[in-house]
Amino acid sequence: MQPLTATRATAQHAPREPDRPRTDPAPSRAAYRLQRVMLTPAYRLTLRVILPFLLSMSLSALYLSDETRRDALLRKVHDIRNQVETRPEFMVRLMAVEGASAGIEADIREISQIDFPISTFDLDLDNLRSAIIGLPAVADARARVRQLGVLEVTVTEREPALVWRSREGLQLIDRTGIVIGELGARTDRADLPLIAGHRASEAVAEALALIEIAAPFRDRLRGLERIGERRWDVVLEPDLRIMLPDRQPELALERAIALHEAQDVLDRDVAALDLRLAARPTVRMNAGALDRWRQIKDVYLGTGDR
Repeated sequence: MQPLTATRATAQHAPREPDRPRTDPAPSRAAYRLQRVMLTPAYRLTLRVILPFLLSMSLSALYLSDETRRDALLRKVHDIRNQVETRPEFMVRLMAVEGASAGIEADIREISQIDFPISTFDLDLDNLRSAIIGLPAVADARARVRQLGVLEVTVTEREPALVWRSREGLQLIDRTGIVIGELGARTDRADLPLIAGHRASEAVAEALALIEIAAPFRDRLRGLERIGERRWDVVLEPDLRIMLPDRQPELALERAIALHEAQDVLDRDVAALDLRLAARPTVRMNAGALDRWRQIKDVYLGTGDR
């Protein structure tokens, strides 16, 4: 028991260590101000974005101020671009034209003026399509680069609907009145109806409607002639004209067909059937028929030569 008592006494009379000074957790004045500045959005934007940008721009301007370095950089960029653009997978080696006749295909290849092989980066497909659509015989066109380096051009040609005899000669026109091409002779497209007259192509829709109505006379129909740029004459074989008014010509032609079916007017020796006045249709006879009619009239009236 004695050693334990001595130990306690020694511990009670041992000298105490002095207390350490307590540190203040609050930041210093300079650190506080710096933290407040860093919380400012404009300062952070300047420090993180604007200052690095200005520094990089200054270094770039300093580097590019030398003309030799500028030229070397441009050559390097050009070489890299050329290496990428001329890779085999980007090269176009031939052009395929689909949906076009031989003549139209030759025109397309002529206006395209493409030297193969050519990189796809050097092809302007929009300009190529516009140039192809500019051809009179082309209604629509599509151009795309397909696999294996083939430039594919798909063409929709205009369908000729009529042969137009104008001052320039024989021309093929479609249903919208657009001239498709020249025609050497009428027999080259004998399957198409014929229209004639100045600016007749501007009334193609009306001409097609009249031709459809005149289907009973298809074997005798020679064509339509535009008169005075305002009305039509239907020309039949051998030399017979149905003169239509400028208003409602379809209705007048239907009346002519009904009149023929009732009285066979168009099978007689007449030169023209004038329907320009709806209330008074007029039949003009040929010269020979008119002479015979006068002779018959004189005999009937007893006024002929005795």
